[in-house]
Amino acid sequence: MIRTAVLSLALLSSPALAASYYAAEPTSPPAQQRFVARDNVWRCGETGCTSARTASRPAIVCASLVREVGALRSFSVEGRAFAAEELQSCNSRAR
Repeated sequence: MIRTAVLSLALLSSPALAASYYAAEPTSPPAQQRFVARDNVWRCGETGCTSARTASRPAIVCASLVREVGALRSFSVEGRAFAAEELQSCNSRAR
């Protein structure tokens, strides 16, 4: 019985973890913990920001994020971090 309850809770929490396709670490904390940038819903906390996968290309997602939160320390797509050149290009679009 207890095992079933624990497995049920694990399954309920798994979609939230699986939904984090994009991950970013802004250089300064965003003003809001939850916001929409282009077609991505971002959730931010002390460890950074995450968002689910959308139809946009990663470079577009990154650019729309930096327009909202400013420069990023890191940006990754499905666990693959942007290379230094990609991140620099993305950060050049910050306001």
